This record gives sequence, C-alpha cells and structure tokens, in this order.
Amino acid sequence: GGTTMTFQDAFNEIKGIFSHANVQDYRGHLAIQVTMTGEGGGTFYIEFSDGNVAIEPYDYNDHDVWFISDTNDFLQIARGEMNVVAAYTVGKVRVEGDLGKASDIQRLVGWTRH
Repeated sequence: GGTTMTFQDAFNEIKGIFSHANVQDYRGHLAIQVTMTGEGGGTFYIEFSDGNVAIEPYDYNDHDVWFISDTNDFLQIARGEMNVVAAYTVGKVRVEGDLGKASDIQRLVGWTRH
C-alpha cells in the first residue's frame, strides 16, 4: 500500500527536524544512537556538542542513549505527533542508556511542547 519509505527518506526528514533543534545554550555532549526497524529501517546518530548538532547515518558506538523503534513510530515522535514518554510507556520505543540524558533530548528538540 502506497509509497515505500526508504531509510534515506526517513533519515532526511528526521535530519531536517533535528537540525532545527535549539541547542545554542546546551553545554556538554550528548550522543544518541537511533535504530529504526521495519520498512525504511536503519541506524543513525544525533550528536549535540556545545551548541552544535550533527546527524549522520552511521552507528555511534560510544553513545549515551540508544532509541530502538519502528521507523513509522520514530517519525511520529520526531514530528511531535507522538509523545515520546507515552511511546516508551506502551513499548513503541525502547530506550537504553542514560535516561536522564534522554530527558535532555526532549527539551532540546522541543518534544515537551506536545
């Protein structure tokens, strides 16, 4: 049904969203690895470092936080259509690593608006 989403499509959309994250005031370093499963699945990382953000379609072995989620679910979270805490609660996203830093992510990318 419909158009198939490739990893590149999903990654490009997410990169567009996260590149607008308000990280100017963020001092420190936060590396997030995201593994998306299902159609369009793949792994990429988002790195916040002293006011900069880098998003690349590679593994980041030394990550602080690791999200594992179905591609469509993660896209909904990234767009702000699905609350990440709610998604975590119902098992739509698995979070491994530093949960304190995971809550920093919410603030940085504006997921707390929703």
